[in-house]
Amino acid sequence: MARIKPQALLIQSKKKKGPTRISVTTILFCGLIVLLILLSLIATYRNYSRRSRVQTGTGLSSFEHVDEVLDSNKYDLPGYAVLNTSKGCITIELFKDGSPETVDRFLDLCQKGHFKGMPFQHVIKNYVILGGHSQGLVGIEDWTSKGKLRSRLSTSPKHEAFMLGTTKVKEDSKAFQLFITTAPIPDLNDKLYVFGRVIKGEDVVQEIEEVDTDEHYRPKSPVGIIDVMLQQEI
Repeated sequence: MARIKPQALLIQSKKKKGPTRISVTTILFCGLIVLLILLSLIATYRNYSRRSRVQTGTGLSSFEHVDEVLDSNKYDLPGYAVLNTSKGCITIELFKDGSPETVDRFLDLCQKGHFKGMPFQHVIKNYVILGGHSQGLVGIEDWTSKGKLRSRLSTSPKHEAFMLGTTKVKEDSKAFQLFITTAPIPDLNDKLYVFGRVIKGEDVVQEIEEVDTDEHYRPKSPVGIIDVMLQQEI
C-alpha cells in the first residue's frame, strides 16, 4: 500500500477547509422562492380586502331587505273595512299610505272589538255623522257654526263628502270616534285625522243622515255599528 506524503495531506486538508462557492443556479432558485412568497402574500391581502367589501355590501343589502320587508308588511295589512250598521253595510277604503299611524290604531281597535255595538251618537244633516262610546260631542256648536262657512272656503279631495276620520286626541281607545262626512268640509283637516273614504254604501250613509234627531243632534231611535269586517281586497 502506497504511503501518502505529509505534504500531500496538508494540501488536501486546506482544500477541504476552503470556502464553499454558491452557484448562480442556487441564487436564482432562492430568489424565485422569495418572489413566490411575496406574490402569495399580495394575493392573500387582495382576497381579504375583497371579502371585506363584499361583507360590507351584504350588510347594506340586509338593511335594504329589512326596509322591503317592512314595506311588504304594510301592504299586507287589510286595505278595506266593512261597517255593518243597523241600516246596512258601508265599505271603507283605508289610507294606509296617507295615514299609516291612524290606520294602524283603527285596525288594532277593530281586532279588539272596539267598534262592535258602537252607536252613532250625533247626526248633523248635510255635515257629519259621529259614532263613539264617549258621552257627548265636544264643541258641537263649533262644528255647526263652521258648517255655515264651508261654502266660502276652497276644498280638496280629503274634504269631500263620505270621508272617514277620527278626532285629533290622545291615544285613548274610548276617545277614538268615527266621523263620516256627508258634505264637503273645507276645514276638515283642522278637526280630524282623515284615514279613509266610503267607496260603497253611500246610500246607507244618507239613510243614517235622514234619521230624526233631537235639538242636540242625537238620533231619537238607536242607530249604530253592529260590527266591522276587515278585508285585504274587495
